[in-house]
Amino acid sequence: MSSGKPVTAAAVMQLVEQGEIELDDKVAHYLPTFAAHGKESITVWHLLTHTAGIRTARFSYPEDDWDTIIAAICDAQPEAQWEAGEKGGYHAQTTWFLLGELVRLIDGRGIDQYVREKLFLPLGMVDSWMGMPPEAFHSYVHSGRLMAMPNTSAGRFAENEKMTAPWNTRPRPGGNCMGPIRELVIFYEMLLGGGERMGVRILQPGTVAQMTHRQRANMHDETFKQTVDWGLGLAINSIHHAPGGAWQRIPYGYGPHASPDTFGHGGAQSSIGFADPKHQLAVGIVFNGMPGEGQHAQRVNAVLEGLYRDLGLCA
Repeated sequence: MSSGKPVTAAAVMQLVEQGEIELDDKVAHYLPTFAAHGKESITVWHLLTHTAGIRTARFSYPEDDWDTIIAAICDAQPEAQWEAGEKGGYHAQTTWFLLGELVRLIDGRGIDQYVREKLFLPLGMVDSWMGMPPEAFHSYVHSGRLMAMPNTSAGRFAENEKMTAPWNTRPRPGGNCMGPIRELVIFYEMLLGGGERMGVRILQPGTVAQMTHRQRANMHDETFKQTVDWGLGLAINSIHHAPGGAWQRIPYGYGPHASPDTFGHGGAQSSIGFADPKHQLAVGIVFNGMPGEGQHAQRVNAVLEGLYRDLGLCA
């Protein structure tokens, strides 16, 4: 699910480091058809900070192919009374497909191939993918390594369409990274190391600092209906925006004891990965059922509170 969004952000930031793209570049510079309906001012920075104002577009994943999806997003109307950068609202899919398309246009590789070759394999994340080859999908299923994550919100196990071959074999930069949860921890260990892990450098320290710095602060999120701070593709600990017991309502939260600069991302009703720089702690958690947003938030918060207590890291 959305726990993979920071992987897409890291891919884009590699291109920024190489001077291939800049955060202030207009998306339409690389993708001219995106300028339709007054979207010519939207920048790469807006995409990474959920401030572009294009949360919806008419396409169907995984039924539509990549080019159809990109064309639909390019033709989307910007939201009314939303000037890019002036408002914030979590974009679940649209802008992440655009970021994947920018990688493809600049590098030549699809985002699925790019993250596999430039991020996952160098870090030793050998079982991680963003859209895996069909033969890999069937191999994982046959061996029992890839299991269904059922919908349990009705108090019973129900099939989840997101565990089918189309969902796992077609890239979705905002939501279908797949791999063992321990490998997501490797990704956050790399970020804690300033872009390096076990002698393998993925990003420069300054780039990691950019990604984990509050690029968008104190802004109400029109999707979550809460104030949420964001770095570049990473949610920064926003517990201070909901004092008292209200912290439990913060989306993509890291529990009551994480340090203020903790950064990461959650996946809908399923998973979370984050890094706490104060404690040099990288965390990855995945559950085996999707019980609904409310129950999922309760169990994540309970697990994270217990984790920090067990490690002796409570304030």
